Amino acid sequence: MKKLFYLTLGLALVATGIIGIFLPLLPTTIFFILAAGCFAKSNPHLENWILTHPKIGPSVIHWQKHKIIPKKAKFLAFTGLTFGYVMFLKMSHPTLLLAVAVALMMASIAVYIASRPSKPITT
Repeated sequence: MKKLFYLTLGLALVATGIIGIFLPLLPTTIFFILAAGCFAKSNPHLENWILTHPKIGPSVIHWQKHKIIPKKAKFLAFTGLTFGYVMFLKMSHPTLLLAVAVALMMASIAVYIASRPSKPITT
């Protein structure tokens, strides 16, 4: 039952990642990273497919081995966070408390992204 759960979740994450390829504000790589983790627990063949995929695999492997977020991905993430927050403000007209709470949440995400290395750290 557990394997079926992880397999189903992994397939849903892959589908979301594929949708993210075509929707500019939906991230892609994170869904494939999560899917690879699900497949590692349910279907090694599908995990291998992600890891050896010429476009997806290198980013997933870099994250798994070194927790790397490339500079371009960081830029896109910061751009998406900023755009999302501006749209949130324009569309929902939140109270000051809610606007500050969402800003703090997004800022904490941005700090985490910024804190990840952009390339492997060599010793």
